[in-house]
Amino acid sequence: MVAPAVALAAASAASRRSWRRLFRWRAPGSRAPCRPVCTARGLPGGNEYDLLVIGGGSGGLACAKEAADFGKKVAIMDYVVPSPRGTSWGLGGTCVNVGCIPKKLMHQAALLGGALEDAHHYGWDVAPSAPHNWNVKYFNIHGSFVDDHTVRGFTKAGKETLVTADHIVLATGGRPRYPEDVEGAKEYGITSDDLFWLKKSPGKTLVVGASYVSLECAGFLTGFGLDTTVMMRSIPLRGFDQQMALLVTDYMESHGTKFLKYCTMRKLEKFEDQRLQVTWHNHEVGREETGVFDTVMWAVGRVPETRHLNLEKVGVTLHPDSQKILVSASEATSVAHIYAIGDITEGRPELTPTAIMAGKLLARRLFGHSAELMDYDNVATTVFTPLEYGCVGLSEEEAERRYGQEGIEVYHAYYKPLEFTVTERDSSQCYIKMVCLRGEDQRILGLHFLGPNAGEVIQGFALGIKCGATYSQMKKTVGIHPTSAEEVTKLWITKRSGLPATVTGC
Repeated sequence: MVAPAVALAAASAASRRSWRRLFRWRAPGSRAPCRPVCTARGLPGGNEYDLLVIGGGSGGLACAKEAADFGKKVAIMDYVVPSPRGTSWGLGGTCVNVGCIPKKLMHQAALLGGALEDAHHYGWDVAPSAPHNWNVKYFNIHGSFVDDHTVRGFTKAGKETLVTADHIVLATGGRPRYPEDVEGAKEYGITSDDLFWLKKSPGKTLVVGASYVSLECAGFLTGFGLDTTVMMRSIPLRGFDQQMALLVTDYMESHGTKFLKYCTMRKLEKFEDQRLQVTWHNHEVGREETGVFDTVMWAVGRVPETRHLNLEKVGVTLHPDSQKILVSASEATSVAHIYAIGDITEGRPELTPTAIMAGKLLARRLFGHSAELMDYDNVATTVFTPLEYGCVGLSEEEAERRYGQEGIEVYHAYYKPLEFTVTERDSSQCYIKMVCLRGEDQRILGLHFLGPNAGEVIQGFALGIKCGATYSQMKKTVGIHPTSAEEVTKLWITKRSGLPATVTGC
């Protein structure tokens, strides 16, 4: 299968086109941007650019493009420090190169493998055990503050450039974390930065961590027919609704992904044949255990890219623990004309669409006389595990913490997607939960959907919930038949009632 590689190459090409387009943007009649030479000021006493964005990911590019559309003179500094395994890429940030885009393509590739297995149920005569062919591809400046209006950048060849700007936006994002206390972690392990650029199949793989990155990667690796194990220290999908999270892992486990639960890594060692011996502590049984894998992938969180920006030089304040940048509701840092957006900021969702919208709104406030702030409440998201989990709003746990158990009503249902009936697929984890305020109108606090195409389903309902939709309004909504999404409009069984939550078809 080469479709993911083709799509990745297309995404990379589109990213390069966007880069060239960005540097053509300038106000009518203005002179072309200065060539990258050692210069501190374009004019005596003035700054060379209206806006400098440090970081060329989704949020940084969105902010830069929006500012350029206002006729402002904009520059971007972007550089990817190679991972410990030497993996690097060009413009576009995590999402385009080693995140959302390749992840979704790999997820789709794995789903197609499942569809091949199902095809004979629908009358197609195809080989159900067609092997997966692993294929992927590659492409690639570094900035730190000199003073609060000047940033020094270096190319890969070491050439220095000084860029000055009236406003500076930090959008450098984050990189995968390596554990500091595990012997051999950096020497022999990889991360999601490396996975999507491997030239050959990772083979038997251990994925360490239970984040959405971990479960998504483990899910599609299993879908490719690889022997895949997830090592969990405690709970899966921390920060998400835990009932839904456990259903996600239950489904994965029943479809071939192995789980080592309540385990922590001790060390990695490499054999002469390049295979890895892994030693871990199993806290459930209280002993050390070992296993042999071809690849070990770390998915134990991310580190903000703030370390090399020289922020202390200009007085930008960081959170003491996370080392993320502290920002106000207007994305302003502790320095008046320096802003930060995206994963680098403390307390913000680590999601590409929020960084993009925050970047656009920031540019409009700076240059378009707008006062609109980014609203971070009720942002929808989806975990692209083999059975997708989409959600918007509060988890049941968070709703109960805010309003008390008696202050909420939870409607739920187990359902069977139509496409599962022909193939007789197990649908025991296909589940919907709507968390509402308990009262006359029952405003919807959160919606959680586990099933096929969850992202497409939740995106539609997210608008209603953003607008304050109520359970009574949802009940008046006519569903589209036959779809899985219509099951949301048919919810009527409450957890409080104790009634069985499995629903039937038409």
